[in-house]
Amino acid sequence: MSNDYTPPKVWTWDKANGGEFASINRPIAGPTHDRELPVGKHPLQLYSLATPNGQKVTIMLEELLAKGHAGAEYDAWLIRIGDGDQFGSGFVGVNPNSKIPALMDHSVTPPRRVFESGSILLYLAEKFGEFLPADPTARTEALNWLFWQMGSAPFLGGGFGHFYAYAPVKIEYAIDRYAMEVKRQMDVLDRHLAGNRFMAGEDYSIADMAIFPWYGRITTGGVYGDAATFLDGKSYRNVVRWNDEIAARPAVQRGLMVNRSSGDPAGQLHERHDAGDFETRTQDKLEAQS
Repeated sequence: MSNDYTPPKVWTWDKANGGEFASINRPIAGPTHDRELPVGKHPLQLYSLATPNGQKVTIMLEELLAKGHAGAEYDAWLIRIGDGDQFGSGFVGVNPNSKIPALMDHSVTPPRRVFESGSILLYLAEKFGEFLPADPTARTEALNWLFWQMGSAPFLGGGFGHFYAYAPVKIEYAIDRYAMEVKRQMDVLDRHLAGNRFMAGEDYSIADMAIFPWYGRITTGGVYGDAATFLDGKSYRNVVRWNDEIAARPAVQRGLMVNRSSGDPAGQLHERHDAGDFETRTQDKLEAQS
């Protein structure tokens, strides 16, 4: 690690900053090109990618459908962030922050945009009256943990995940700093789940859906390569127990597939427009037809 860098008085963006996502990182907002978003047949239109933040919402939608809410039928369109799809004018119109996921609700007039994954989960929970306890104490607890995840995950993703998995050089100080914080957060969860089946008690809620794709999957190797070994994920036994129960839910398994564009082709459903797509339009089946 070099010690000879002195920050300039005023930082300027004059070169790529390196790393896996260098080609799409930039210090300004707004669209880079004109591109309208597609609109399918259902009232809910999701524009996303199967990152942990994207998976929160597809899990929620699949759970709502499993509960029998026909109004939760949705079209899910793949946003390839590596290609800069999030900087198209249509996407920026739905989310000016150019981050997935983004949702348009066409069941209302005018259509309503919803962005930020936590906001989408809360919006859908209130719209359909599901996965958010009615009891004020339990509801507050669910929201406590939902917002805990929204505030904590940047340390796991943008901090630990970036420096451990994506940065062009391995910086011991940065990896140590964020590994320590992630392990502290995992201990927070493990202690809480020692006395609770789910994050808000006995009831599965949007708090679980928000936390599972990030912190549950870090115990099983679901994110950042071998980070589960590096962080000794299996030692957080209560988190592992909780993760395994959620991962076994059929709706969660479907939600993890939607807008997925890497890994096993049988687990990739690039676009989802109908429940039957899980049987007929996974990437392995499409490739076999071509």
